[in-house]
Amino acid sequence: MFLTISTTGSPERPATDLGFLLHKHPGKTQAFSTSHGTAHVFYPEATAERCTAALLLEVDPVALVRRGQGKGRGGAPDAALAQYVNDRPYAASSLLAVALSGVFRSALKGQCAARPELPEQTRPLRVEIPVLPARGGAELVHRLFDPLGWDLVRAEPVPLDPQFPEWGDSRYVRLVLEGELPLADALRQLYVLLPVLDDAKHYWIAPDEVDKLLRAGEGWLAAHPENGLISSRYLARHKRLTQDALERLELVRLAEADGSEVEELDNAVDEDRDTEERPVPLAVQRRDAILAALRTAGAARVLDLGCGQGQLVQALLKDPAYTEIVGMDVSVRALNLAAKRLRLERLGERQSARVRLLQGSLAYTDKRLAGYDAAVLSEVIEHLDPERLPALEYAVFGSARPRTVLVTTPNVEYNVRWETLPAGHVRHGDHRFEWTRAEFRAWAADVAARHGYEAAFLPVGDDDPEVGPPTQMAVFTQSDTTTDTTTDTPKEGEAA
Repeated sequence: MFLTISTTGSPERPATDLGFLLHKHPGKTQAFSTSHGTAHVFYPEATAERCTAALLLEVDPVALVRRGQGKGRGGAPDAALAQYVNDRPYAASSLLAVALSGVFRSALKGQCAARPELPEQTRPLRVEIPVLPARGGAELVHRLFDPLGWDLVRAEPVPLDPQFPEWGDSRYVRLVLEGELPLADALRQLYVLLPVLDDAKHYWIAPDEVDKLLRAGEGWLAAHPENGLISSRYLARHKRLTQDALERLELVRLAEADGSEVEELDNAVDEDRDTEERPVPLAVQRRDAILAALRTAGAARVLDLGCGQGQLVQALLKDPAYTEIVGMDVSVRALNLAAKRLRLERLGERQSARVRLLQGSLAYTDKRLAGYDAAVLSEVIEHLDPERLPALEYAVFGSARPRTVLVTTPNVEYNVRWETLPAGHVRHGDHRFEWTRAEFRAWAADVAARHGYEAAFLPVGDDDPEVGPPTQMAVFTQSDTTTDTTTDTPKEGEAA
């Protein structure tokens, strides 16, 4: 297997800076042992004007077969089936990707201790791989590399035999990439996409492969239009691992669109304890109140928006009156815990068809949420900054427009009854606000008037004669006559 990386330069910015970036001296030939052979690094040319680094992976066919029995970690089914007659020593594959990662580890991470300013610089690069398996042909090569900003992507099919052109082309291509980008970006793309194009890996796929994929895909994979295909092939079509990767990539995409850190969005789960509100009886009373309101509304298809760990979804699933239940949350960890709580993998076909868990943000409109009988936002709005509430309002009331919307939120007046809650503190560290009964009613009345709903209010928990109930609930019901409210669509909601 063979790969070359070339760059051009000038006396002021010499091309031989490539040696610093790769941590390999242009004047030396170096060899590195790998689990399947030897990787050689050398420079066919190294001047200030032009520099080329070559990686030659010399695969040991005996080691390939010994490690490729198709069982356990290190198994290589292709090699096990073909024994000594296979393309693995000659065509770029996951073997080359692993060698790339091992030999150019620092360059992949964007690190250069000697010249720390170099990794962030864009430079003209030309990458050439003479023989690359491409299950999907040249068309797939372009689908994968064109969105990444390369100026030139050339995938020339390799004929089966030049002496017999009537035999047609093989599944191999000669790949040439040209463009200006940081070297680390190019290496990370190759590390992921070489095995994706080959669509075969020489080693056992474990859950840590998801972390490897996300690290190498940082900055480009979340927004890639083919990230589903890339994730599936990179993870050898392991359904659960692929789903995990795509959920985490969606969280990255939402964070980038929101201008936030991933940790800020993925904060719905306390690492040390179940986040269900204490005392538990209030949480139970809140769910019972929601279920009663849904029954009164005659809802059959229900959205639980901000479903957290799935307590309400679990309660809905127990009642056959609810024919379709959708839980949505922005937090991957919360959704994973909800899936475990619901035992989704063990549900029968009929039960499984009734429930779905989706990742999404209520800061954006989402076509998947349209057409439902009811939506529940239980202890959700207080987790948003007040300036983002208009986006949520439009996403739920203006775009999705369920017939009934139930919203519960803490009553801040009741906080004086919590003996363990210091004065002036909110009930949860992530609450951005907590409203009085008057503030909640004013907000709900305004939302209802602008979006064609009527709002009614119910207490949840013991209704203290002085400070009211611990939780307050608004029941929004569509008016018989509704008006078009799309003229006030918030800009944040338009981004979806």
